[in-house]
Amino acid sequence: MPKAPQVVTGNSNSSTPRIHVLEILGNAIVGGMENYVRNLIAHLPPGEFKVTVLCPFESAFTGQIRAQGHDVFIAPLRDDPPWRTIEMICSLIRETGVDLLHAHLMNAHTAAAIAGRLTDTPVVATLHGMSLQPQEISVTRTTGSHTIVVCREAWSQAMAVGLAADAVSLVPNGIDLAVYHPRSADRSVLRNAIGVTPDDFLIGFVGRLAWEKGPDKFLKAAEQILQERPNVQFALVGTGLMEMELKATIKRAGLERNIHLAGMWQDPSKAYPALDLMLHTSRADAMPLALLEAMASGVPVIAIGVGGVPELIETGETGLLIGTNDWPGIVSEYPGDWDGVAKAALTLIAHPDRLKRMSASSVTRAAAHYDIRQSASATAQIFKRLSRIKPDGARLHSVS
Repeated sequence: MPKAPQVVTGNSNSSTPRIHVLEILGNAIVGGMENYVRNLIAHLPPGEFKVTVLCPFESAFTGQIRAQGHDVFIAPLRDDPPWRTIEMICSLIRETGVDLLHAHLMNAHTAAAIAGRLTDTPVVATLHGMSLQPQEISVTRTTGSHTIVVCREAWSQAMAVGLAADAVSLVPNGIDLAVYHPRSADRSVLRNAIGVTPDDFLIGFVGRLAWEKGPDKFLKAAEQILQERPNVQFALVGTGLMEMELKATIKRAGLERNIHLAGMWQDPSKAYPALDLMLHTSRADAMPLALLEAMASGVPVIAIGVGGVPELIETGETGLLIGTNDWPGIVSEYPGDWDGVAKAALTLIAHPDRLKRMSASSVTRAAAHYDIRQSASATAQIFKRLSRIKPDGARLHSVS
């Protein structure tokens, strides 16, 4: 029987020599994984770490990373990685003195693992989902890469498939509490942008408008809420492949005056303070940053209890969890997927004092458990332990 996960908390104060980390990303959109990487490298101590980034294409994200002062390289990444990408990673290791590879998404993990074995360079793969794919498991077993998971759901699966306990670390996601807090923006910023008054009750969805994130479920919940509360306003903050479909659905239902597509916000911290409540209707999630950002901003959340979401919400205190047929382990007084979300929202709308208490509790919980400084420090400890640099600065292996 596997032992309980050793959650890395990042409280070590020991000093280490500078370690060169090559971050290899399997995508380069402005999404949750990319935000995780940007936050991580911004909070790794610059006196201890140098960071270079490899992405599959140029984007707004690569521009942001370069603006932070980091070199960014471009190479194609697939689940069966091209040899020229392997060559590029090996060349970067040899020519720039890379000490450790840190991969994100299966295509990046595969390429990093091969290059790591060819050059005797340690590899860490952070798995951002709530479950492990067969190829990720195979790559880990075959090459000996170290795995970081962000939620206990993924850790439990890693143990169940027989990955070594000392080769898997549980490091919860974190957010920058200096950026996300209840006073990060005036309440009117988002409301003015979508034409909502200060007195309207505003419910939000924040995330990619993609099937797995469930924005269609958000619209169904909104329609049900509006049957009883016709003056409630709704905002979907984000963009994605489903945007036109959602726009058409809103138009067909005649709900353009109540449901607003707010688009992508370069700085989401300016949007959260406008929300009275957030609905998280994902079909699959591990530890979504949007939930943590809302929590730190003092926005109570009603969420379908998939993946690692039940680890985040203290139900009844910071928000409410909804049990579905797919996740029957969630005990909720509001079962039934999106319709349960709607019923829970109607309950909280009718109890503003309860919403106010939840708002304060959310801020307290975010500060106690989800500070990016804790997450970055924990990840830094793993990098130091696995790096081939000795405490005196000498390299354990030569890279020829």
